[in-house]
Amino acid sequence: MSSSLIDSTPTRPHSPSAETSHTTSVPSVRQAKTIQRLCDATVEELAEHPFEDMSIRSVARRAGVAPATAYTYFSSREQLVTEVFWRRFSMLPEVESSNQALASTLDGFALLVADDPSLARACSMAMLSHDPAVKTLRDQIGRELRRRLMGASTELDSNGVRALELAIYGALVQAGMGHLSYRELPSLLASVAALMGQI
Repeated sequence: MSSSLIDSTPTRPHSPSAETSHTTSVPSVRQAKTIQRLCDATVEELAEHPFEDMSIRSVARRAGVAPATAYTYFSSREQLVTEVFWRRFSMLPEVESSNQALASTLDGFALLVADDPSLARACSMAMLSHDPAVKTLRDQIGRELRRRLMGASTELDSNGVRALELAIYGALVQAGMGHLSYRELPSLLASVAALMGQI
């Protein structure tokens, strides 16, 4: 993950059904449905083809959307895959501050794509893209993760949050490189939090 994920700018809770990350305007109901169809088709496409063979056109074809329409929402396959990750993350239920809240927050983020190896691999590649639209999404994901970490523990200061962020992004890179399985991440991150006295 890029260091641009570590962004301390405050953010409000985000609903992907109400607003999309690639535009500053709120899409119409019809546009929102089209975007969701493209995201769903992306997951289906990746289940059958490697990320390298996926394209906006192939996803649009599967979703029953004209390629020109798909390109109005997504400029690259990397942006599309990162949007899928963002939507999964933003739909995770909020966890109120408690003894187990931090562990639950870490678990939820770490396991977002654990059950879908093809999507996990695609996310590992797509989210490191230099595409400006992907960077915008990375920053958005980073701000939301920071907000959730701070909300899960009243004892975490900015240095503690930064340390957990570094551990999380490092673990995701390790998993993306195949050195760890995504299923191992929750226990490893819990160990880091325990060393920090947070769990």
